[in-house]
Parts: sequence; C-alpha cells; structure tokens
Amino acid sequence: MAVVVVDDLDDPRLADYRHLRDPNVRARVERNAGIFTVEGWLSLEALAESPYHVRSALVAAQHADRAVSIVGQNVPVYAIAESALEYVTGVHFHRGVVGVAPRPTPATVEEVVADARRVLIIEGVNDYENLGALFRNASAFGVDAVILDPTTADPLYRRSTRVSLGHVLRVPFARVDREAWPTVLADLAVDGFELLALTPSLDAVPLRSVVEQGADRMAVLVGAEGPGLSVAAMTAATHRIRIPMTEGTDSVNVATAAAIALAALYERHS
Repeated sequence: MAVVVVDDLDDPRLADYRHLRDPNVRARVERNAGIFTVEGWLSLEALAESPYHVRSALVAAQHADRAVSIVGQNVPVYAIAESALEYVTGVHFHRGVVGVAPRPTPATVEEVVADARRVLIIEGVNDYENLGALFRNASAFGVDAVILDPTTADPLYRRSTRVSLGHVLRVPFARVDREAWPTVLADLAVDGFELLALTPSLDAVPLRSVVEQGADRMAVLVGAEGPGLSVAAMTAATHRIRIPMTEGTDSVNVATAAAIALAALYERHS
C-alpha cells in the first residue's frame, strides 16, 4: 500500500483530512469518523510508537518516503502537491504532514491510576495549547496518569498533540463524566493519594513544605486560568498549595505552575 499519489483533490479518501481550521466542524468530522488527528513529524512519530493504530497519513509529495519510514508499508500515505495541502485541509501547514488514527475506547480512572504514584488532575482547561503543554510537562516529570474533568478540552485535538510534542499519546489519561466527577477526588483520597490543589492564595501552604513531607502517592490539581479550581475541588484537596513568587505577581500560566509542582514531586521521588 504505502505511498498513494492522489491527483484528484476531491478524492473521498481524503475525507479524514478536511475542515481542520474550524474546531467545531472538525470535532463533528472526527466524531462521525471515530478518529483523531495529529500534525507534524514529532506527533506522527509518537503516534506510530504509541498503542494507537495509524489509520493513514497525508503528506506533501516530497515527504512521502519519510512518512512511510515512520508508519510502515501497511499504512496508506496519501501524497499530494505541497501547494494543495491547504485546499484539502483548510489550514496552511509548515510541517507538511498530518496523520489520523481511530479513537481508542476511553480508559477509566481506575485503570489509569491502578499503579500510579504521581497523577495530574486538570479541571476546566479549554485552551488546547495549555492542555498540550500540560501533557508535555506530565511526561517530562514522570506523571503516571492524567485525569480530566468533563469540561476540559479534548487532549487528542491536533493543536494539543502538536504542542505536547506527541506526549499526549504517551501519558495514560481518563476523562470523568459529569455525574461521576464529584466523587472522583474523594475516591482518590481513599486510595491513598494526597491531593495538592494549586492556588495563588496567600493562605495556602508553600509548595516545597508539603512536597518534602508528602505521601508516596500524590496528585496535583490545576484549574483554568482566571477562575482556577472549583470550590468542590478545593474542598476535596488534602492541601491547598501555592508557589512562592515575587511581590506583585500572583500567578503564572497554568502549564508553568503545573511544571513547577510536578518537578518538585519528581525530584522528591526520583
């Protein structure tokens, strides 16, 4: 199969790659087809190395052999003129490659945390780039699993996978539905996790003092920039923690804050 040169840009085999510009339309396309999309060479490599199955790739013709070397001979690699990529996808690509894969059966919280020691819990983060950066940080600092509340954006959206450098495909994650969310944090506490809720509040405990005395199993909770964590999450937390910073600055980007906290946990446990 390997390289399939496509001259007709309205070829139905390219249907998986249309409407990438509009997140809402694209979400409907992916939902109907049961797929997700990755963009860029690092993301395609991560997809090929992950438990996910590569369904196909779309590349500028001059990159076809490189794509085949990554995904293998049994995966169709659709090759078109570089100038035609934007016509097909609706997006101007600098990286010259897009791939799609079937969406997996969603994992449960119980499955992803069964043997976990470090967990990242994300609540209400709707910025795809922040979400991708959070997964990249999770991978960098040895997080075993990520838990997403029902309002957090799709981590398998292409901008998230691209910003994560493909690490979204390497870190196990589970999304919790609206009905189950209120009990998830309590269940983690029962399972022996200390829950560390990040907040800029001056009433919170400095990060390092908690980490140095923390339990073997710890979960860091982060919320959307602006509103932060919900009252329910803050109430369920074992500790409300803050990152000390200079006067006049009360907070940093959510992905940066998570990186600082996760790095401290990684240093303690490594």
